[in-house]
Amino acid sequence: MTDKGFTDQVKGKAKEIVGDITGDKSTKAEGLLDQAVGKAKEVVSDVKDVIDEVTDKAKEKMNKE
Repeated sequence: MTDKGFTDQVKGKAKEIVGDITGDKSTKAEGLLDQAVGKAKEVVSDVKDVIDEVTDKAKEKMNKE
């Protein structure tokens, strides 16, 4: 089972907060980037799930005919 980008999002949020607290803009930027990567992975995973579902339904329909 994959985490669908969750780990990247959590890691990124932590870096963003650390960057805010320390005033380190580079760390904050890394955190925002990690969050974006995590969100992208989540979206790709969701799209893949929908495609798999549609494919399965189409196969079922073709087998009934």
